[in-house]
Amino acid sequence: MIFEFTEIINNIFKFNYFPKAWKTAVVVPILKPGKDPIQPENYRPISLLSTLSKLTENFILDKLNEHLAGNKILCPEQFGFRKSLTTTHQLLRVVEYITSGFEKGECTGAVFLDVQKAFDRVWIQGLIHKLIRYKTPPHLLQLLKSYLEERKFAVKIGNSISEAKIMRAGIPKGGKISPVL
Repeated sequence: MIFEFTEIINNIFKFNYFPKAWKTAVVVPILKPGKDPIQPENYRPISLLSTLSKLTENFILDKLNEHLAGNKILCPEQFGFRKSLTTTHQLLRVVEYITSGFEKGECTGAVFLDVQKAFDRVWIQGLIHKLIRYKTPPHLLQLLKSYLEERKFAVKIGNSISEAKIMRAGIPKGGKISPVL
């Protein structure tokens, strides 16, 4: 089994092609606690992705992070979703800034943003254009395009599942690569 999976991974990188069968998410709507089940906005869509897809994404993410770090593309202040830089570290930095300001008699302000439905609203062609602008190596760019384009989703409620539809925008929630993209 491991040999076969290794061969698949090697071929994915050799041909810069992400398997179509792994690009369909099954979306299960979960009711938010204490919310009215009649209102669609009261459900949190949970995307179930192929396990093989998620395992493969780890390898792609390593290549992407290598490129981003080697070209100093990511902002040094970005701590989330980066190796050895957790949000706990960032929180400690914020506490240090506040403490330092307090000791100097200065006021410290902060702005925190939560972009609603950020993963759902990503314009794929715009993202690909940015990857080109950031000089992503051609083989990795082609693989990321294959990963991002022509993704599908189907909605599962109980034992019923809808017909798969093409995603017009957005990147996979729950995907290993998505937060970095």
